[in-house]
Amino acid sequence: MRCNQCGFENKKGAKFCTKCGSSLGGVIADPPVEKSNDSSKYIIIALIAIIILLAAVIGYFALSGNGNSNQATDVASPQSNVSQPVQSVESEEESAPAKTQTVSSNQASEAKSWVSIGSYSGSGSGSKTISVPSGKIMVKLSAYPIKNYATNHLYVSGSNGESGGVDWGSKSAVETRSDSFTYTSSSSETFTIDYYETVSWNVEFYSYQ
Repeated sequence: MRCNQCGFENKKGAKFCTKCGSSLGGVIADPPVEKSNDSSKYIIIALIAIIILLAAVIGYFALSGNGNSNQATDVASPQSNVSQPVQSVESEEESAPAKTQTVSSNQASEAKSWVSIGSYSGSGSGSKTISVPSGKIMVKLSAYPIKNYATNHLYVSGSNGESGGVDWGSKSAVETRSDSFTYTSSSSETFTIDYYETVSWNVEFYSYQ
């Protein structure tokens, strides 16, 4: 029992204070300070719980925000991957002219032209027989006569019926004359060169290859 006068704590059931002798008619209740301390503890515990709850809520929203940013990054990544095929197509389009130039150069190298396969010349009068291979053939001939009192000539005729030539009559001018013809044959042909009263003559054979 606590004395109201001096505050001494006496034994339970005592009627007088052992220290000051005052009557212990009433018991001093627990000081209100202690009750206030208990209340403060509850308030502090409640505040701590609120702080923990707020921290949990803030952490949740923070984690949700990071998840959204990761999703945005994942969405953006396919776009960057889509752009790569476009770059490869542009590279292929830029390389196309080079391929075209290569084809053009190959075509140019494969272009055909007339190639000489035989050249024959002489003077006076006579004849000559030669063999000409198959293919597309061109014959060029020219001659200059000795004089014009008779029929001077240069004739080239083949076994396939192809022929050409030049001649001069008694009143023709004494001058060089030329002729040419082209034919195509799948086999070799024999040609006869016949010339009469010439100062010079020339026959050339060309193959288209």
